[in-house]
Amino acid sequence: MLFNNKKIFFVLVFAVLSLLAYNINFSPLLGTNNQSFTVFQFFAPTSGFFLGPFLGAASVLLAQIASFVLLGKSVSAFGLARFVPMLVAAFYFGTRKKKLVGIVPVACMALFVLHPVGRQAWFYSLYWVIPIVAAFFKERLFLKSLGSTFTAHAIGSVAFLYLIPTTPILWVALIPIVFVERVLFAMGISASFVCFNSLLSWVDARLPVHFVRIDPKYVVRLNALE
Repeated sequence: MLFNNKKIFFVLVFAVLSLLAYNINFSPLLGTNNQSFTVFQFFAPTSGFFLGPFLGAASVLLAQIASFVLLGKSVSAFGLARFVPMLVAAFYFGTRKKKLVGIVPVACMALFVLHPVGRQAWFYSLYWVIPIVAAFFKERLFLKSLGSTFTAHAIGSVAFLYLIPTTPILWVALIPIVFVERVLFAMGISASFVCFNSLLSWVDARLPVHFVRIDPKYVVRLNALE
């Protein structure tokens, strides 16, 4: 019961931190009104590692629902669809099942090409080969972060394509923007992971029960806290 209670406690902690990050805008989402990428995209996927893919995704969902309710956001199909990318990104970051994480990018590529607008900019979907390849190198933090953010990008793009009117020209214009944006997100996810991995390692070492995953390769010793 102690173990379960502590797991629940960390789900709540990650949910609260994600909620705070969710409300700090990073860049506008082109083609929409009042929609932005937030610091949430830097932080949320890492919960999949520390809490496990399912509990990590649960904490992300909890944060998104809380933000949706507390900020009084209007209900729309696209707004609800934006819940999904970060859930899958957290699962991708936390799971060790290579074949499973490849299903989503492949499905998104197929859905993109099947759409009449997406078909005219089919090469845009080649970005989603990245998370498939990165799944085989998940011991490398940056590649795992890159795979995670491009998995979220795949789901978000397909939702955008099917729910928001677009043109092939828009998708072509987004290609260089996506490259810069996702590299920055991957760098942010990697940095967030190192920070929380180091902090949680310090906390976990001082508790009688180990209840979060720690990667010893990415622990920065917190001498100031010793």
